Amino acid sequence: MKPEAKLRTGLLGAHLSHSFSPRIHAALATYSYELFEKEEGEVGDFLKNGDFDAINVTIPYKKTVMPYLDEISDEAKRIGAVNTVVRREDGNLWGHNTDYEGFSDLVADLGIPLAGKKVLVLGSGGASRTAVTVASDLGARAVVVISRNGVDNYGNIDRHADAEILINATPVGMYPNNGVSPLSLDAFPRLEGVLDMIYNPARTALLLDAAARGIPSRNGLLMLVSQARRAAERFLGRAIPDAEVHRITAEIARDTENILLIGMPGCGKTTLGTRLAKDLGRTFVDTDAEIEKMAGMPIPEIFATKGEVAFRALETEVLSHFSKQSALVIATGGGVVTQPRNLPLLKQNSCVLFLDTPPEALPTAGRPLSQARTPAVLYAERLPLYRAAADAIIPVTRDIEDNLKKIKEALKA
Repeated sequence: MKPEAKLRTGLLGAHLSHSFSPRIHAALATYSYELFEKEEGEVGDFLKNGDFDAINVTIPYKKTVMPYLDEISDEAKRIGAVNTVVRREDGNLWGHNTDYEGFSDLVADLGIPLAGKKVLVLGSGGASRTAVTVASDLGARAVVVISRNGVDNYGNIDRHADAEILINATPVGMYPNNGVSPLSLDAFPRLEGVLDMIYNPARTALLLDAAARGIPSRNGLLMLVSQARRAAERFLGRAIPDAEVHRITAEIARDTENILLIGMPGCGKTTLGTRLAKDLGRTFVDTDAEIEKMAGMPIPEIFATKGEVAFRALETEVLSHFSKQSALVIATGGGVVTQPRNLPLLKQNSCVLFLDTPPEALPTAGRPLSQARTPAVLYAERLPLYRAAADAIIPVTRDIEDNLKKIKEALKA
């Protein structure tokens, strides 16, 4: 086998510019990892004559590559797809599906054994076949696939109300179509765990529904990292510790999540958000400034001419646009938490920090609601809402440097 640094590896697919794979593999090993974007008609020639030692394969070519391989693992045969190809020393191409192991690791991370459980799998595509194969191998007492037109479908799903594990293997709720769920969890009173193979956004509507009910859940990011780890092990011929998977997963989650600031008007969200974005090399977004751009007038004028209802509608529209993006620092208006429809927008892809300032320290100039009602009254009304929405509470003062230090410490924690 070639030395690690001289191995030529990469990812074969059609559209790869947004793939996390190069970052993950760079964290796992020192070999080169390239993106091989090919048309379907080019795949066969690339596999036969391409200059690579091992590759990953992504949609839409996980089935396309199979006829060109000399040997295929049992797991890949049962799933009906290959996502890892290794060129052996004799030149033969061996295919495997590390999604099987990646999903197995995700189930293990959830911490709920599937043995003896009734498992409901949403979707009937390639991801579904991976979930079905793993759940069956782990001893599930029943594995039911729900599709739009099959025998078991969304129209008769109530007959599976005894499901204990739910797996979403569909793209419903995936960026950029955030905020939609394939179903409500109301119909499943015995549910013990939810797995969503989607990893962008970090918390789909389905996962937020599970969290609101206290049901353990996981998104698909750890699966993505773990399947890459399992591929890298085959590239290298050696094992990579589980700790590396958790480290890389945490780093990607931290770096891609937005940092979203909530708190009373005048608590310093814009000032601190601007500084924080500069320090972290992120883009800063002030939702109030974006609302003014959209409306073509200052916020006090929006309140005066169109009323609070119109302002809140604009606020939700702006929040919906920016909160689904990644790696931003977002400062929100003080009343964003007063609209229940905003809560899932705040939580879907952001670490939410509540900048807590005593009401007596808050200014009121240019703030319509703070002028109409005292900061103390608004603070008392909103405090439970801020706390419910926040991942961390940051007591802030007028000391900007000390406030930034507190925020960064909270983000590390």
